[in-house]
Amino acid sequence: MPVVNNCDIPDALLYDVDNHIWFVEMGDGTIKLGMTSVATAMAGQLVAFTPKKAGRSVDAGKSCATVESGKWVGPAKSAAAGDVVAVNTDLVANPQLANTDPYEKGWFIILKPTNWDAVKPTLTLGAQVTAKYEAKMAADGFAGCP
Repeated sequence: MPVVNNCDIPDALLYDVDNHIWFVEMGDGTIKLGMTSVATAMAGQLVAFTPKKAGRSVDAGKSCATVESGKWVGPAKSAAAGDVVAVNTDLVANPQLANTDPYEKGWFIILKPTNWDAVKPTLTLGAQVTAKYEAKMAADGFAGCP
């Protein structure tokens, strides 16, 4: 697993580095997505997670959820458009799961994408993400995960 400035970046996932979002294909035409360990470290301890509800649509580049920490409130933007088919209700009840386990228990939503074939090539495979994330972290002035 690549580690960038002490932040774990699993190599089996796809990344939208600019928005700190990871994606994984579920094998049934859906994709699961969540926030990277870099994003959770930058945001600090999450205090609220408000996803779009199942059945709602998400536009490409727009918010699929609102995330709030003690020092930041903002959108989690999905590179893929589609319909939300499931939300992580455990994360709604316990937002800190995104801090402690961003890639397993801290996932955000499952999306039935409408444009995945166009979006997938724009994402970076974890095995190739190190240099891109190092540059992003340097540009953002973020030293790394604790």
